[in-house]
Amino acid sequence: MSTQRAQARPLEVRLAGPGDEDTVLRLLLEAFGPYREQYTPGGFADTTASAEVVRERFEIGKVWIAFAGDVAVGTVTALPDDRGYGVYIRSMAVTPRAQGSGVGQKLLEALEADARERGETHLHLYTTFVLPGAQPLYEKNGFVVTRETAPEEWHDMGGVEMEKILN
Repeated sequence: MSTQRAQARPLEVRLAGPGDEDTVLRLLLEAFGPYREQYTPGGFADTTASAEVVRERFEIGKVWIAFAGDVAVGTVTALPDDRGYGVYIRSMAVTPRAQGSGVGQKLLEALEADARERGETHLHLYTTFVLPGAQPLYEKNGFVVTRETAPEEWHDMGGVEMEKILN
């Protein structure tokens, strides 16, 4: 499917749940696969997760899948933030052919709307430097870098922590 076809199909974001593990795993592998050589082995394994990890995320957080027509093209997860407040955004992934077509934006909007409905006040995330479109997408949506992270903090890969305060 070309990006043009992805844009032409209606985009729908819906909650995932038990039974969607294979779809989420496929999306993670497809989205992050082109960057595999830039990840450390541990970083790539943590980013692409396992079926067990995805099932755990269904239990403790929320996972969304974006569809262009009937084709799954992206996913994102919202977890309770380990700082004790807010939402931790995890595993934003858009397939290469759908990147640049608004899928990431729609996923982020769905996650943020849900957080606001639940009265959350902060969104928090971490992204590595190897993903060229991630930080600009988040900055466009009001996230600010709170700190750069040293490689030894996460699988020998540097990155940034970002936050958005919801008004």
